[in-house]
Amino acid sequence: MPDSRAAASKEPDVGDVIVTVADVLAAQARLRRYLPPTPLHHAERFGVMLKLENLQRTGSYKVRGALNALLAARERGDTRPVIAASAGNHAQGLAWAAYRLGVQAITVMPHGAPQNKIAGVAHWGATVRQHGDSYDEAYAFARELAEQNDYRFLSAFDDPDVIAGQGTVGIEIAPHAPDVVIVPIGGGGLASGVALALKSQGVRVVGAQVEGVDSMARALKGDTREVAPVASLADGVRVKVPGFLTRRLCASLLDDVVIVREAELRETLVRLALEENIIAEGAGALALAAGRRVSGKRKCAVVSGGNIDAAVLAALLSEVRPRAPRKPRRRTQELHPLEPGHALPRLIKTLSPIEVDAPQARHAVTEEEYTW
Repeated sequence: MPDSRAAASKEPDVGDVIVTVADVLAAQARLRRYLPPTPLHHAERFGVMLKLENLQRTGSYKVRGALNALLAARERGDTRPVIAASAGNHAQGLAWAAYRLGVQAITVMPHGAPQNKIAGVAHWGATVRQHGDSYDEAYAFARELAEQNDYRFLSAFDDPDVIAGQGTVGIEIAPHAPDVVIVPIGGGGLASGVALALKSQGVRVVGAQVEGVDSMARALKGDTREVAPVASLADGVRVKVPGFLTRRLCASLLDDVVIVREAELRETLVRLALEENIIAEGAGALALAAGRRVSGKRKCAVVSGGNIDAAVLAALLSEVRPRAPRKPRRRTQELHPLEPGHALPRLIKTLSPIEVDAPQARHAVTEEEYTW
């Protein structure tokens, strides 16, 4: 397998690159004419607000970073063809952005990438090259092609323009005043951008990863070994080596990283479809799966994408039987005096027959005249 860490280390001056809130705000100014804000949905059964990036153009937040990078490059006068490596969503976002701006785009995708994502890239006119069996192998091949042909290589996450573009998700969440936002982590671009946008607002930002697909969590603890990620429903976050720039940002900005089990992820995706009528891909349901382990009164989870293969979704719906959700606790302060469970009817039952028949007592419990 090619040494993707060695390839990544050739990124020019990556140690000196700085991304700030100002870059995120500049990205928002560029993108607002192309990408309308995605909605926020209150998933009452989960007790979490959901930022629905599965309803974004191309079905994923990735189009934000790709489009911002192409627009920023045009401002700098860089008109070279763009090449990227991707498991699917970054490739689709780049293809759509390149189509809108008239830029030549080449995407390298690993063998085994979901067919619906490959078809989505081809639909927007980008060239698709399949190479290797993992994102890291596709990454190394894309870097090689970029050097040979003088293409601009656009990382799926370790690029300042991409990070700033993904940060616009956080800008759209901020007016809803959450106290904690949960984001899925693969290479770290979304987590870095959202944290940049929200940390100055006093919002906690927590990352979410899957057992065996936790390269960022290990890197933040000092374990930088290259460990091949296990097979997972969350194919969009199966990254062996997280970004160097995103690692630095996550280390300084994230409050925590939560690791969920594969079974939890599968159950959450099915519940999301059956209870909230929201279709998400594996990585898209990851933040919500982590939500039960994160404390907060106003939690928001980013549903990062909805490009799930139809056969995979059908298999999940037939195989996974989610547990029934807990019944909500009744809040006594919200009960009407005559509703079951309120103290007033029980008090009336304890009165003597003479007191109950008294006009004053009857008047006191007349629903139309009772003032709460």
